[in-house]
Amino acid sequence: DSVLAEVASFPVPSSSTFAGVLNRLTMNVWTAVPIAFAVLYFGVYQFVGQFGAGTLVDFLENDLYETYVTPWLTAWVERLIPWPVLQDLFVHDYGVFTLGLRYAIALILPIVGTFFIMFSILEDSGYLPRLALLLDRVFKKLGLNGRAVIPIILGFGCGTMATVVTRILETRRERIIATLLLGFAIPCSAQLGVILAMVSTHHQIFIAWCVLMTIIFLALGMIAARTVPGRAPAFYLEIPPLRMPRLSNVLMKTYSRMYWYFIEILPLFLFASVIIWVGTLTGLFQAVIKLIVPIIGLMGLPAEAASAFLFGFFRRDYGAAGLLDLLNHGQLNPRQIFVSVLVISLFLPCIAQFFVMKKERGWKFALATSAAVWLTATTVGILANYVALSTGWL
Repeated sequence: DSVLAEVASFPVPSSSTFAGVLNRLTMNVWTAVPIAFAVLYFGVYQFVGQFGAGTLVDFLENDLYETYVTPWLTAWVERLIPWPVLQDLFVHDYGVFTLGLRYAIALILPIVGTFFIMFSILEDSGYLPRLALLLDRVFKKLGLNGRAVIPIILGFGCGTMATVVTRILETRRERIIATLLLGFAIPCSAQLGVILAMVSTHHQIFIAWCVLMTIIFLALGMIAARTVPGRAPAFYLEIPPLRMPRLSNVLMKTYSRMYWYFIEILPLFLFASVIIWVGTLTGLFQAVIKLIVPIIGLMGLPAEAASAFLFGFFRRDYGAAGLLDLLNHGQLNPRQIFVSVLVISLFLPCIAQFFVMKKERGWKFALATSAAVWLTATTVGILANYVALSTGWL
């Protein structure tokens, strides 16, 4: 004991220090809620939405890719490959280089990267357990507990990764409910960034979108809590002290998540481009688009949006990015923006998330969830368009 006393110290946290005050504020419900909203506003909306999906995407896509990379790749492919059909596989509207690679690098990479930086900062600072404790009471109404905050927040980064992380939940019932919520009402960071970019100049649409998505999320969770059988486990969580995030830790965690995401996602983008090329070449996509157009019309969206939603079957962020392209070309008015962001937020899980759901929960669960998601997204889109038109709100 005497040796220990000479070489070690055990400081008692003081409530008068900045760290002590911050600890107390993040544990008190009256101050913790405004802090959580501030974290979400500055971390998600400003950093991921405005900076990642706005500034970085504009630079990478418009200033770099469209100005220099796409013309160079197109000229290079057209010189090497004399056949227009094969040229279309690599460049032009739906080429592997000009669509798949552009979406993955110029659109998705900066959005996902900024999200994972934000998540790593929150994780390394010790704030996430406090957020879990804050949300525990709400999550209990949804058949979950505070521990589910980790896969739910991760779902805003990558739904595929988050579905795997539901393994940390104690019971099968919790894992089923969390997977349902991730499949239905949690847009991934690529979707979220594009959605925030679409509504960045329409604050009333952003507020309405937040309110409606929250209502849908809570309603779905409450229904699942009453219908999915099983027990609700007790919730115990160690609360570590708050600390200043270490740059090395943040960079290492961000790099490992980005590496996993990019290795998993880039091949899917390229594969989706090949499938789109085959579907376009055979006329299959045109036939499917003709079937989708009447439903799109009921939502009050232009016929061009049908291809964006069709591509969303392969990647949800493909659909979101396609809608952003329509907006950038002046083809969506405020009402159509509102309907679009609602529908794409509730859209089908991407291929990767679908197969992870199949692996974790089985074919029946994956197929039933996908069918229910499609029906919900379509119904919400039609109702949102009808309400916006009848009230003259937008």
